[in-house]
Amino acid sequence: MLLRYFYNDKLAHASYLVGCQATGEAIVIDPGRNIDDYLKVADAEGVEIIAATETHIHADFVSGARELADRVGATLYLSDEGDENWKYQYIDQVKHVLVKDGDTFQIGNIKFEVMHTPGHTPEHISFMLTDGGGADKPMGIFTGDFVFVGDVGRPDLLEKAAGVAGTAEIGARQMFRSLQRFKKLPDHLQVWPAHGAGSACGKALGAIPSSTVGYEKMFNKALSYTDEDEFVKALLDGQPEPPKYFAVMKRVNKEGIILLRELDEPVREETSRSRMEQLLEQNVMIIDTRDASRFAEGHIPGTVNIPYNRSFTNWAGWLVNYEQPLYLIADLSQKDEIMADLHSIGIDRIAGLIDLSVLEHYQAAGGKLESYLEVNPAEVAGKIETGELHVIDVRQTSEWLEGHLPGAQHLMLGYLPDRIDEIPKDKTLLLQCRSGARSAIAASLMQARGVKNVLNLLGGFDQWKKEGLPVAN
Repeated sequence: MLLRYFYNDKLAHASYLVGCQATGEAIVIDPGRNIDDYLKVADAEGVEIIAATETHIHADFVSGARELADRVGATLYLSDEGDENWKYQYIDQVKHVLVKDGDTFQIGNIKFEVMHTPGHTPEHISFMLTDGGGADKPMGIFTGDFVFVGDVGRPDLLEKAAGVAGTAEIGARQMFRSLQRFKKLPDHLQVWPAHGAGSACGKALGAIPSSTVGYEKMFNKALSYTDEDEFVKALLDGQPEPPKYFAVMKRVNKEGIILLRELDEPVREETSRSRMEQLLEQNVMIIDTRDASRFAEGHIPGTVNIPYNRSFTNWAGWLVNYEQPLYLIADLSQKDEIMADLHSIGIDRIAGLIDLSVLEHYQAAGGKLESYLEVNPAEVAGKIETGELHVIDVRQTSEWLEGHLPGAQHLMLGYLPDRIDEIPKDKTLLLQCRSGARSAIAASLMQARGVKNVLNLLGGFDQWKKEGLPVAN
């Protein structure tokens, strides 16, 4: 048997290729939208991808199942659990097999047994794998967003991200019952989840890529509860804010995303001042992907800074309007990677790419760049105390509750564009997060929305505490 692990660190997403070397056949489990890596590995290993499957209708990335069906004719093994709201709507367009709890299917000599594991979502299934090389018992289980290393899947996404009231507690109770089944599995079974540390699909995911049933039973706190009500309370408490784009992902993965080959290529835009001003007058979003410190030193007024780093995909999903064309100021040698990252969360309306030289051309044509100051805690502590500065804390609620700057106003970054009217306009604003990275994005958003007097706190709350400055609770 062949088992290959793939990890997208920007999405904290794990997927797997399982192949039967005896027959030369393979399946991909929980594939991402960019399927090229799966095809390359399959070719190198001498196997053909004949199938794909997913544990549930994903909310945090675009599934690559339909891409594999289109590109290589893969048969899709998809869940038929859950009610009518949890059925795949595009399956008539692809070869597929609908599966339920207890069903089995073969990829070459490798056996997959379906286990219905609702909780994260009603239709969620897991796959127990038995190697065909003489074994008659499973060796591992692909748990998707059911059981992670050190955590379990959150049950509140449908309620928080999609607005379906009352579903969080129902999901938590389903999760409790699913975990009772999990606890009865053999301790030796390997656990292969769909996410690692950094995913918003749970609150305490470990960074180790795999585990075992026995290890999780010993050390995964979620599996230690015997009282259902206590478990529900603990599971729902402290879950991070789900990114806004999760609701979009749930819909497109259910209805069927447009294929990558059908997308329009973005235009390489002029770098003139007049073209930039024309775009900004059209009220489109222009994201400057440079490092935050370079953006702070000088940027074109009206542009928003989301640095191209590991957090880029997450904050693009939070802040980009999926219904509007998007333009990017970027190092165009990175354009393929940037576009792949945006496509991975369904941001497909990328209308134009703008080379970094636009900043020079903008200034040469008489345009004035905008900037904001980055300040240290000691420089501003006194001004906060006297009320000269108004502090906006853009961290998550769980971080805020652990302590914050005195007098700060809490507006989580992802919700900031919708709540700018709540911010006083007669004071200089100090944007602050844990380290200064999220607040830099916030500073750019404020300036793009016309609030010009902003500062960014270098080192954020961590540096504030390190310098022994007062903290409110």
